[in-house]
Amino acid sequence: MHGAPDDRESEMYKLANPAPLGLVGFAVTTWMLSMVNAGWYGAASVPLVLALAFAFGGTAQFCAGLLELPRGNTFGFVAFCSYGAFWWSFALFVQFYAAHVPPAFVGWYLFMWGVFTFYMWLGSLALNRAVSYIFLALWITFVLLAIGAWGFPAATMIGGYAGLVTAVLALYVSAAEIINETHGRAVLPLGVRTPVNSIRGAQVV
Repeated sequence: MHGAPDDRESEMYKLANPAPLGLVGFAVTTWMLSMVNAGWYGAASVPLVLALAFAFGGTAQFCAGLLELPRGNTFGFVAFCSYGAFWWSFALFVQFYAAHVPPAFVGWYLFMWGVFTFYMWLGSLALNRAVSYIFLALWITFVLLAIGAWGFPAATMIGGYAGLVTAVLALYVSAAEIINETHGRAVLPLGVRTPVNSIRGAQVV
């Protein structure tokens, strides 16, 4: 008769945490685009952003979202798959369609992403504080970029700086999840609100 699996067998079936992958894909791509929006670099730099948007911000982040499914993490699944799809849509739009779309309509595209991010931020308030700060900064970024597309270019520049803040926060959470897990203790604090795992609220503080 087989008994309960020992610790080594249980360890074999432990699911890896996909959140650091999704977060770093989001962070790096957001940082690169935000440098353009903030005016640090010009339009000639955008093709590199598009390459990142397809490969890292889009594909890697979407894969991270799919990997949240077997973990039962609805929030992580929706967040990573949605923002992965955002980066795909952004790259496709800029590469193939941007010249034919009125800027005001682009503003609505950005604003609706801001609406989505706003209610994701409300959901994140139950999670660790570091994650909620990411969503707070991100919905502000989307709204500012939308206002910029509606004819206020200064808002685009401010939105670029808000995007840089968003990227730094996401990179911090990604680093914290990797470093804290590998060290088995809270090296970088995340400000835990609830005793659940990963992007739903890491157990380490």
